[in-house]
Amino acid sequence: MEGELKKKLLQRPTTLDDNLDEELSLKKKIWKENKKMWVVAGPAIFTRFSTFGINVITQAFIGHIGSTELTAYALVFTVIVRFAIGILLGMASALETLCGQAFGAKQYPVLGIYLQRSWIVLFLTSMFLLPIFIFTTPILEVLGQEESIAKVAGKISIWSIGIVFAFIVSFTCQMYLQAQSKNMIIAYLAAFSIGIHILLSWLLTVKFKFGLTGAMASTILAYWIPNLGQLLFVTCGACPETWKGFSFLAFKDLWPVVKLSLSSGAMLCLKLWYNTILILLTGYMKNAEVSIDALSICLNINGWGMTISLGFYAAASVRVSNELGRGIAKAAKF
Repeated sequence: MEGELKKKLLQRPTTLDDNLDEELSLKKKIWKENKKMWVVAGPAIFTRFSTFGINVITQAFIGHIGSTELTAYALVFTVIVRFAIGILLGMASALETLCGQAFGAKQYPVLGIYLQRSWIVLFLTSMFLLPIFIFTTPILEVLGQEESIAKVAGKISIWSIGIVFAFIVSFTCQMYLQAQSKNMIIAYLAAFSIGIHILLSWLLTVKFKFGLTGAMASTILAYWIPNLGQLLFVTCGACPETWKGFSFLAFKDLWPVVKLSLSSGAMLCLKLWYNTILILLTGYMKNAEVSIDALSICLNINGWGMTISLGFYAAASVRVSNELGRGIAKAAKF
């Protein structure tokens, strides 16, 4: 009894100082995690903001060409291209999970294989999407859109095929680099690209009056310039641990990647296609041109703001998958 009493007396009771220590420890953990999050979130937000800005800038310059052209562009990018983005971005999200966990588990060479597998899956998916872009005019006419708008939209849609294939490289390289917290290069390339796009759009549409051809040529270049930079960055020695060159292993075990890609794609598609339905319904209104133009501008502004949320989503996904790859469930939950 006496021994137990001494033991109890020697035990220090929980005091206010202990609670303060725990609170300070929590604050340190939050601050440390916050810094790790911003390493990914900052460049990711800027990159998405700039990439989405390419579309907004193109729309602004096409607005100077004519009302029909502006309406057609709004239909193509809000309905057809956004449909493709929903599928491709959703499917590319599988790479975010796979690369993040592999990097956390220090299985570095696997990241390069995952990247190549994702290229294969997204390329094949894009090939299945091509008929939508080739037959845009009859599709829009069947959906009840005005004939004059549908014809111009068909021309813009053919140009947009180059943009869709640009998304394959853009989405996959971004997620591959984000998993390693090496995405500052993406932000630099995005800033350079949007600057070039503003200059070229002005030269080709305002100065030299090339119309839709000039606007779409500038847009395609703006999407491909960062892609070429990212590919060079990845393949020319900036990622020596995770990129070991092209490999035939990329063609093996594709089905698990396809399944994960499809499930990831379905979730994102349902969110993005909501705007598609709104634009299509607006096309049935009396003054369709003005209505579609106004709604598409509003949706673009709203989408531009959403890039901030998407940047944080990317950062959270990377941090969680990295910690799960390390096998530290508590850190992933935190």
